[in-house]
Amino acid sequence: MTEDVKPTRKNLMQIEDRIELSERGHDTLEKKRDGLIMEFMEILDQAQDVREDLEADYEYAQRSINMARTMEGDVAVRGAASALKEYPEITTQSKNIMGVVVPQIESTKVRKDLQERGYGVLGTSARIDEAAEAYEDLLESIILAAEIETAMKKMLDEIEKTKRRVNALEFKLLPDLHENQEYIEQKLEEQEREEIFRMKKIKEKKEEAEDAEQEAEREEETEDSEAEPPVEA
Repeated sequence: MTEDVKPTRKNLMQIEDRIELSERGHDTLEKKRDGLIMEFMEILDQAQDVREDLEADYEYAQRSINMARTMEGDVAVRGAASALKEYPEITTQSKNIMGVVVPQIESTKVRKDLQERGYGVLGTSARIDEAAEAYEDLLESIILAAEIETAMKKMLDEIEKTKRRVNALEFKLLPDLHENQEYIEQKLEEQEREEIFRMKKIKEKKEEAEDAEQEAEREEETEDSEAEPPVEA
């Protein structure tokens, strides 16, 4: 509120410094917001491709497992699945995108050779091998999709946060600061005009006093000259 601001030179300088700092911050946040949006659009394009691959891998995995069940039976499929000894390992790291920390998911032991799957090669058919390979592909797609969609969510949150800060500076803080600046400048101008007017009045009174003093001196000199007796010849 402008009524709460004292119209002093010191406050005016402080407000001008805050305006300069806020404008620099606003420009920086705008650049960050635009950069985040560009990065997000790139991730979005990648996410669309990953989701399409994920859907395709899921459909293929379902077809493969259904075919294996039909050809080999549920008992054989479950037996092959339970023979697995080494399970996939998932590790998470982080990377920085425009100041946003997003997860980077690493997976190992997802794809396996026939010998690593645990079931006997002679006791199973190619249908089970195809189903196992299809689900390995599906798992890799799920891991990649999880990484990308988590990054998208974090990027969206940061974009919204940055937009709120930009809007707060642009539509609240900076207008208030400019309003306070104008208020103080106006009050200081009024004070300056009043001071000039007051000094002018003082000067006029001083000049009037000097004129009156000079007039009094002239009148006194006139009276003295009239009071002197005439000199006789």
